[in-house]
Amino acid sequence: MGEIFAGLPWWVKWVAVPVIALVVFGSLIVSVLGFFIWVLFKVLVFVALVAGLIYVVRKFMSSSSSRSDW
Repeated sequence: MGEIFAGLPWWVKWVAVPVIALVVFGSLIVSVLGFFIWVLFKVLVFVALVAGLIYVVRKFMSSSSSRSDW
């Protein structure tokens, strides 16, 4: 692979080839990134809901135990 790019200018290796790769595979890259962001969002929503549930249950349990002391 190195001998293919050996005689070419630096801008072909570091500018033109990545730009061509982005043009060809751009929609695939965006789709994969969008999927990972969607999964991360779902995980964050799940964590927030579980944390809220734990908070409510602990709040309810502490208030019900203080009522039973009467």
